[in-house]
Amino acid sequence: MARLRDKVAIVTGASSGIGRAAAIRFAAEGARIVAVARGQEGLDRLAGEVTAAGGEIAVLAGNVADEAVAEKAVAVARERFGGLDIAFNNAGALGEMGPAATVSRSGWQDAIDVNLTGSFLCARHQVPAMVERGGGSILFTSSFVGHTVGFPGMAAYAASKAGLIGLMQVLAAEYGPQKVRANVLIVGGTDTPMGRQVINTPEMRSFVEGLYPLKRLAEPDEIAEAALFLASDASSFVTGAALPVEGGVSINRT
Repeated sequence: MARLRDKVAIVTGASSGIGRAAAIRFAAEGARIVAVARGQEGLDRLAGEVTAAGGEIAVLAGNVADEAVAEKAVAVARERFGGLDIAFNNAGALGEMGPAATVSRSGWQDAIDVNLTGSFLCARHQVPAMVERGGGSILFTSSFVGHTVGFPGMAAYAASKAGLIGLMQVLAAEYGPQKVRANVLIVGGTDTPMGRQVINTPEMRSFVEGLYPLKRLAEPDEIAEAALFLASDASSFVTGAALPVEGGVSINRT
């Protein structure tokens, strides 16, 4: 049986990487998808693939740091599909890289705006829609960077991703009585376009892979499977959790 049959899901950052994989996976499990990303071309390709496979999808191009986009995504879910049950707030940005003392205010703000403030703005519109439906599941993409590892050169990214854990915990506590679950994926290095901006040479890839007990990066589909677990009723008693999907990098010392 399809695990998300008759569910409506918003997926942000859906034009590539983890978001794209999750949108395809959720649709394959019966969800009707509202896909949000900044790139219209990537959204159009995603829509074509989901539709060709028999799924239902609406797309919205825009930056989640713009509250109008966050609000519009929920409006599309209601107007096209009748409501909202699931939200995977996955959209992310690296922000400015470099030693913390050299990072500009604007470079810092770029990461905070998309990763943290954007997720908050999405959630503040998504949660009431889920309450209207009698409950739902909201999840966020965080990272081992800023949670268990201080990766040099990534202060803005680390701070923004760490902040998602606090946001998620408060949402879980506040809205649990109304049957809205909130969780975070603690994601490790994944072979995505954004990941390749950091892991940008064969030497860097070899080094990063060596940090993991599994000696490899994740594939986007592997992260999507974890997101599916948290989105579905398989995790019906899971809320307030920061679920590591990071290949053991946080515990490895070999």
